[in-house]
Amino acid sequence: MRLQLITLAGVKVDHEVYEVVIPTVDGEIGVFPDHEPLVSVAKAGVISIRYNKDDGPDDLEYFAIGGGIIEITVGLVRILVDEADHGDDIIAAETEAALERALHMRDTAADQIDIEKSTQLIDRHAVRLKVADLNRRRRR
Repeated sequence: MRLQLITLAGVKVDHEVYEVVIPTVDGEIGVFPDHEPLVSVAKAGVISIRYNKDDGPDDLEYFAIGGGIIEITVGLVRILVDEADHGDDIIAAETEAALERALHMRDTAADQIDIEKSTQLIDRHAVRLKVADLNRRRRR
């Protein structure tokens, strides 16, 4: 099946894949060839891509997303997101610093709007750190 991961900046993935695991508001879903058609909402989390049936855990590719829309049709999985960060593109030290700033922002928030903004940033940076860690382990 074909996977298209599309961001506001352009296409991140447009490739044949065996499996993709996507975080949704109802939990993670694993999509294999011949999956039932589906439209769903992706939440902040990690997208895992297995390109070939025989690929092991070290062969998976990971992207951090902040949420979006998922469309599954016959032979196609299309994921539309604002941004998707590949594990190779994430600098862990910078992301950790950004997470610390977001935690401080939440702790000093003056109102509910600031709390919600900081919570979104915390979620984003936590997911990015997870993808950076998965990518680091994969390279070992």
